[in-house]
Amino acid sequence: MVDILHQVGIKSTAGEVYSALATIEGLSGWWTQNTQGKANDVDGTVQFRFDAGGFDMKVRELDPAKRVRWQVVDGPEEWIGTYIDWKLEQNGDYTTVNFQHQNWREPVDFMHHCSTKWATYLMSLKSLLETGQGAPSPHDVKIIDWD
Repeated sequence: MVDILHQVGIKSTAGEVYSALATIEGLSGWWTQNTQGKANDVDGTVQFRFDAGGFDMKVRELDPAKRVRWQVVDGPEEWIGTYIDWKLEQNGDYTTVNFQHQNWREPVDFMHHCSTKWATYLMSLKSLLETGQGAPSPHDVKIIDWD
């Protein structure tokens, strides 16, 4: 199994970062405006939709101000069964976000694309919390023609 790993420091409290990861309003502000479902219920499902497709995530763990973990239950074949894991740690005025997209079966080309896109969305999360303005889809950074 292979994982995508990223880390970003956000000048915000861990509670505020957690809210951006565990509420529909928060998720819509940095990942995709087309977000619906039950983001703040363990075993709830969140639907994320983009121009090129979408993902359904089952919420597997919520630990306020510390961790959010999802399991991909619908979307591209490469994603199904993988986990999205957000670990938060308050460090003074900053929250360190350790992000993992876990359990890819193999490092296929699509994984390279997804790694870069996750990085752009992490910067969107940072921007949302530090400036009040994220860059969710469809206003995200495009990295390839079909993106």
